[in-house]
Amino acid sequence: MSLLSVVVPVYNEERTVRQLVEAVLAAPLPDGIGREIVVVDDGSTDGTRSALGAFASDARVRIFEQGVNHGKGAAVRRGFAEARGEFAIVQDADLEYDPREYAKLLVPILEGKADVVFGSRFAGSEARRVLFFWHMVGNRLLTLLSNMTTNLNLTDMETCFKLFRMEVLRKLRIEEDRFGFEPEVTAKLGRLGVRVYEVGISYAGRTYEEGKKIGWRDGFRALWCIAKYGILR
Repeated sequence: MSLLSVVVPVYNEERTVRQLVEAVLAAPLPDGIGREIVVVDDGSTDGTRSALGAFASDARVRIFEQGVNHGKGAAVRRGFAEARGEFAIVQDADLEYDPREYAKLLVPILEGKADVVFGSRFAGSEARRVLFFWHMVGNRLLTLLSNMTTNLNLTDMETCFKLFRMEVLRKLRIEEDRFGFEPEVTAKLGRLGVRVYEVGISYAGRTYEEGKKIGWRDGFRALWCIAKYGILR
């Protein structure tokens, strides 16, 4: 049986993390695919650790703690280092992305067509919560600029859902600690020349009042990362 490692970076998500882990455990997977959940608590200061205690005896859930908050990229980097599967996917803990769609992302890889699959919020006809016009504009702009440097034709470079063959992931050296992880990884995948597919996914975005964390500073960092990893190197 092959193993899918679901890497979950967590920072102050006590309201959603237990529900998220339960959803990942219940998500349908193709025959012959098992799962492990690699949770990296990135220095949470709320009740996240207590909420994760509900899974302390579940061998499918492996929990790692970072003493201080370093950022999403740092937590994902730790999660990838701890992952034991043949495949790995990033899953945010905020319930914006649906674990029931893992099977859809796995199909191109299991059919031998892809090495990496991006789940696009802007491709296909899946349900998507309507929020934040300027976020959408910024996302499209960043994706366009990223595509210009990688020669990929993605519709959603900033998506959380990126599913990798582990042998591809092991060739990547992730440097960014925060949200610059997305353009960095995309640029490095483009340089590797691996087979990248994209499938449409649903999206239940949340507001800042509901706990959304990414902001305009992260957008400027993403611009710098596109230049740094896509042009300057």
